[in-house]
Amino acid sequence: MTQLVLASRSPQRRAILEQLGVGFSVEVPEVEEVEHGPPLDVALENAYRKAGAVAGEGSGGLVLGVDTVVSVGARMYGKPADADEARATLTALAGRRHTVISGLCLIGADGRTRTAAAETGVEFRTLDDGLIDWYVSSGEWRERAGGYAIQGRGAALVARIEGDFHNVVGLPVPTLLELVPELLVA
Repeated sequence: MTQLVLASRSPQRRAILEQLGVGFSVEVPEVEEVEHGPPLDVALENAYRKAGAVAGEGSGGLVLGVDTVVSVGARMYGKPADADEARATLTALAGRRHTVISGLCLIGADGRTRTAAAETGVEFRTLDDGLIDWYVSSGEWRERAGGYAIQGRGAALVARIEGDFHNVVGLPVPTLLELVPELLVA
């Protein structure tokens, strides 16, 4: 099996890799993330920055950087800074379709870089103030692009998705395995 180094602080990404039985270690990169530009470009650039920061430290393995953004058209919704911003984000997404985009960047020990992206459409239910207050009070929105976690209480906000569920959680498994099919080979 390929030894993977996950360049991420995300517990959701760790959980997905553990679920797959992938051997990996974690190194949290310290990078300045891009916050403006076309959403796909932002996700790919941030993934590259994360992987590059860890690979540059001589990790010696296959380094995976991932970044996930939520957008409605060109408007991106990042991680809300506080409860008021979380409430505003959920209000903006309520009753609408948004896109969850994950950029992936793999950098091998030889310096070879591979990138890919995944997009999943998510449609929120119509959300009244009571439901938004219930969700915001849970605190689950913290450190979540778009201010929600579909794998938790955030499931109550979603009417339907089109595409990869794990992409919305934070790591698009089919896209990862297309980039590095040997990841699951013993």
